[in-house]
Amino acid sequence: MSQRVVVTGAGSGIGAALARRFATEGARVVVNDLDAVAAQSVAQEIGGIAVPGDAANEPDVQRVIETAWRELGGCDLFCANAGVLTAGGPDAPDAAWDRAWQINVMSHVYATRALLPRWLDDNGGGRIVFTVSAAGLLTLLGSAPYSVTKHAALGFAEWVRATYAHRGITVQALCPQGVNTAMMHGEGDSASKALLAAGALEPAEVAEVVAEAVRADSFLILPHPEVAAYYERRATETDRWLGGLNKVQRGFEAAP
Repeated sequence: MSQRVVVTGAGSGIGAALARRFATEGARVVVNDLDAVAAQSVAQEIGGIAVPGDAANEPDVQRVIETAWRELGGCDLFCANAGVLTAGGPDAPDAAWDRAWQINVMSHVYATRALLPRWLDDNGGGRIVFTVSAAGLLTLLGSAPYSVTKHAALGFAEWVRATYAHRGITVQALCPQGVNTAMMHGEGDSASKALLAAGALEPAEVAEVVAEAVRADSFLILPHPEVAAYYERRATETDRWLGGLNKVQRGFEAAP
């Protein structure tokens, strides 16, 4: 069991559920969120430590990790959970693409950059769970910035796992489909979100899957088991898979 846990984007949704779930196992949890009030609320609820800040800002990430070492003596599990859903295609403003890149990709890079030297110097290793999304394995129609950056996040997670596994660094990628959070009900393509809503899980259900997954070492954490079959089909029947997605897209466009 992870005794010292850091969760980013933990003021609500999956992040808050992860913080609560690990706290029930006796873990000491650092709660990070851009929303300082939300971070304080969750931390107070679980007896954790609130460190408000932007997971896409490197000095803020360093401060979160420094707090974990100062207050907890280290970090066994880092849940890089912060993310943003941006609608649109190539026509989305550059600012939207930049925001998606910074939060969905660079926040993971900043966390890894700060954690690796500490874990490697300690010779004890550590574990990172990147919240990626099934969009990183498949795609999400209507949200190109989200799909592209989640593919990049998955690629980074794979690279870190392949590079450091033999040195005690365990990397896992959490890839759910729809989850009943503010992200799914906020900004984004309405047709895609309606598709995801049909099988949406509650954040607590996702956190339960993660709690079980970190007891082992499997790279992919799939709260929606059917994603594994979709991922295999995408790899082995690529043209058919893309044709199916295009059919769904045409259905969106034909809808009143």
